[in-house]
Amino acid sequence: MRLTRTALLLSAALLPFAAHAQDAAPAPAKPIAVAPLAYTERTLPNGLRVYAIRDTSTANVSVQVWYDVGSKDDPAGKSGFAHMFEHLMFKGTRNLVDEQMDRLTEDVGGYNNASTNSDYTNYYEVVPANHLERLLFAEGDRMASLIVDQKVFASERDVVKEELRSRVLASPYGKLFYIYFPNISYSVHPYARPGIGSIEDLDAATIDDIRAFHATYYRPDNAVLVVAGNFDPKQLDRWVDQYFGQIATPKRPIPRVTVAEPPRTVATRKTVYEANTPLPAVLLSYQLPADNDADTPALMVLDGILSGGENSRLYRNIVYRDQLAAQADTFLDTRQSTGAYAMYAILAGGKSAEQGEQAMRREIADLRDKPVSEAELAEAKNEILTSALKSRETAEGKASTLAASIIVSRDPKAADQQLAAIARVTAADIQRVARKYLNDNQSAALVYLPQEAGKTGDTVSIAPTVKVAPLVAPKDIVVHTQASAAERVAIPAPAAPVAPTIPSASETKLANGMRVIVVEKRDLPIVTATVVSTAGGSRDLPGKAGTASLAAQLMTKGTVTRSAEQIAQQIESLGGSIGAGADWDAAFATVTVKADQVAPAMTILADVARNPAFAQAEIDRARKQSVDGITVQLKDPAALAGYTASRTVFGDGPYGNVLGGTPTSLPRIARDDVVAAYRTGWNPNSAALVVVGDIARADAGALAQKLFGDWKANGVAVPAVTPPVAAKPRVIVVDMPDAGQAGVVVARPGIARSNPDFYAAQVANATLGVGFTSRLNREIRIKRGLAYGASSGVDTRRLSGIVTASTQTKNPSAPEVVSLIAAEMKRMASEPVPAAELETRKAVLVGSFGRRIERTDGIAGALADYVAEGVPLETLRSYIPAIQGVDPAAVQAAAAKVLDPTGASIVVVGDAKQFVDALRQSYPRVEVIPAASLNLDSAALK
Repeated sequence: MRLTRTALLLSAALLPFAAHAQDAAPAPAKPIAVAPLAYTERTLPNGLRVYAIRDTSTANVSVQVWYDVGSKDDPAGKSGFAHMFEHLMFKGTRNLVDEQMDRLTEDVGGYNNASTNSDYTNYYEVVPANHLERLLFAEGDRMASLIVDQKVFASERDVVKEELRSRVLASPYGKLFYIYFPNISYSVHPYARPGIGSIEDLDAATIDDIRAFHATYYRPDNAVLVVAGNFDPKQLDRWVDQYFGQIATPKRPIPRVTVAEPPRTVATRKTVYEANTPLPAVLLSYQLPADNDADTPALMVLDGILSGGENSRLYRNIVYRDQLAAQADTFLDTRQSTGAYAMYAILAGGKSAEQGEQAMRREIADLRDKPVSEAELAEAKNEILTSALKSRETAEGKASTLAASIIVSRDPKAADQQLAAIARVTAADIQRVARKYLNDNQSAALVYLPQEAGKTGDTVSIAPTVKVAPLVAPKDIVVHTQASAAERVAIPAPAAPVAPTIPSASETKLANGMRVIVVEKRDLPIVTATVVSTAGGSRDLPGKAGTASLAAQLMTKGTVTRSAEQIAQQIESLGGSIGAGADWDAAFATVTVKADQVAPAMTILADVARNPAFAQAEIDRARKQSVDGITVQLKDPAALAGYTASRTVFGDGPYGNVLGGTPTSLPRIARDDVVAAYRTGWNPNSAALVVVGDIARADAGALAQKLFGDWKANGVAVPAVTPPVAAKPRVIVVDMPDAGQAGVVVARPGIARSNPDFYAAQVANATLGVGFTSRLNREIRIKRGLAYGASSGVDTRRLSGIVTASTQTKNPSAPEVVSLIAAEMKRMASEPVPAAELETRKAVLVGSFGRRIERTDGIAGALADYVAEGVPLETLRSYIPAIQGVDPAAVQAAAAKVLDPTGASIVVVGDAKQFVDALRQSYPRVEVIPAASLNLDSAALK
């Protein structure tokens, strides 16, 4: 938290080929298994449990410390304490100054983060492997000597308040998931309290309370250290002993929550009316056993059957077939003690919460009353298997999987044992656990409706019967202070760098002109294949924003020989996933699957790319879903500010559109528009197939020839994309009365991907607003606590893209934040960046790129982007040296071109009465537009 079908016919004019669509799937190869986590373990004399997973295939290492304390342990009247330490642990220690943990990670090309769960708080870093000792030193130091003083506490408390406003108060449905879900799920157990806490409890907390909580739980015998990646095991043991072995363990016991949540035997139902609720929603909550219960594997498979992909029962029946919901999903939230299973639906426009609730209860009843099919059972298991493989692609993923097993399941082998048990789950097991845990009288329902005058609804809060222990202040609390510069223990120097493995892409071309790009990555049995076309959103016609996006979305919703349901069923039965979408310059169709199923999966991918049906019924359905989706987004201040900024910068040009369309533009899109978008953009001579993973180049090439070799171009002329023309800068306030926060964006025209200044602009942007230690985040979050985060982006495209600097803040501070953003942008353009700072920003970019290309889908995504942007494939190998070669003069010159705020527009979306007068003092020509009157289809915005 510091930082979610019917077989159709196609006209002959649109269909050049259908030969392979009905090919019988080849007999499956020997089933793939997930290799068990290969770890070592030991316990230090002070009680710290240490686990290590060695992986020499990576140039990185992940260091994770998980503390066995979560929001369930927050004392009475002190909710949010565990979450508060998620923030405070990144401040100073005896030997580290504030934010030095960020400097030791982000500034060397790594990153760090943390999260708070009901049962744990975890801190995790990924860094180049030669920085391992430095991270162990830092983690040991903050375990032993964290500084918790009034200044730090006050600053981070403000940041947490902004996080709460951002996640809970400003976001549609924030209260539903963050507050009401735990409230209705527990009557006795402290799991009932929201982990993020409340502003009232945060305001009431004192520095002595915070210190007492820290002294009680943050100790070596209440922690687990996991190191995964490229390291020498003997050296790791020596460093762990050196930096953790001497940390003292208090003699006092650790308080534990022992209260048990009683079984729910009488159904409960609450109705609330909330502002910022564009569509009704309903949530059902059921009790679950502890994560280490023998029923958990069957419940995992049950959950996959209900919500795992588009062939799941919720999507297939409630979203797709009956069109009752814009979104329907589940949370399988298993914990150390009683968990909660949430099933929710955000209703489609015109549908009622009552209809949604009845539909969800019917799905639950079917699981209780009838055995699931063997096909559904196999599909859910395959999807879980593929997900497990993907989660273990990186050192970080392996470490997180292991640590969660230790803390939540109380057994390091739990994740592997659950996978083995999942393979043994039967249809009878599914029915048994549905009958055991998912009866109507065991449910707690919450109906979440738009605010209406005169309607107050039910009071939903933490039950008065919830048992929460008081805070007990230890008598031997040590208050740490920072050592003087002379007394400080020096941070170890980095070791010799470990060279990353840069994948090599090979390219061939089919006779029809289609590019075939292959990367062999044989460490895990996973393959990702992507077809890239030129059918991007920049080709959308005036007034019909969202055409390219809608056309791409529809490609997986039926071909001439497969219905939408058949596509989803066939792919998901292989344990794979398929999706299609469009950005500004290109459209993509992608499948990821286990390597033993790559041939049948790519057969379906080829059918989707070559033979979409675009049936009117599917168009109508997809358009309605898109309208519902954008309707929800337009209630989010940050999202609406971004959409408004694009229109302000680019005027009536295509780049000014909402890429996915608006509630006004989407109904204007006819089937002919969709067909034309496909025919214009999807042709073999302008398309590429990217295949990455556990497959030989020759085999990938043979599949490409078989599936795409006889694809013929349709001869449709491809019109040129109109170059964007920058509009006159404006200052816009979109008035959203009672908005929980204000979304702020400063935006201006940028550069094209082919611009010679691209790399310098990326480094300049990284300095301004990429990462926790960037200038914007330092000024707005770290120094002033005005936002949960602030960032910037230089979005390059085939043609000139957009530059944005943005954040979300409480409404009264919006004018101050605007001035801070503008000042930092101006400073970038007017002052040279010190060489030392520049090196850290380069490391941020290089490290992020390196982590991306460790993943199969990351490599495929990078190569697909290169195709879309017209970038040489060699960029995969030249990106790092190009970034490293940027000098301070180039950065300043690029900043003067792309970051100068003089030509920028300013957009603020929020409760205007709280800030517009102050903003007008600096910008007298500010335009105020009511959110209800905003027209994103027009440059005038009215």
